[in-house]
Amino acid sequence: MKRWSDIKAKSRRKLTAAEQAEDAGWVQRELAEMSLREVRELAGKTQVEVAEALQRTQSQLSKLERRDDALLSSLRDYIHALGGELELVAVIGDLRIRLRGV
Repeated sequence: MKRWSDIKAKSRRKLTAAEQAEDAGWVQRELAEMSLREVRELAGKTQVEVAEALQRTQSQLSKLERRDDALLSSLRDYIHALGGELELVAVIGDLRIRLRGV
């Protein structure tokens, strides 16, 4: 976590290249660890809007967002309803493989 006072003070001056790289890394780590609810909020959608797009109830959508596991097809449909596309990447050692057909 970063304190608001630190962020505000940093925003008043020009960032060094090292600070820019650190901030970019922090953003990527934060984005890599978002819940479905946080992704939906980032997309600017409400549960009701996404539920309607998926032809589900708001209650069903709420349960999906709280689940620890979900079918890939459910995740793909959810992300499509947000206007996005789901990508699945397998990481094996230093190798990153984008899986097709999921």
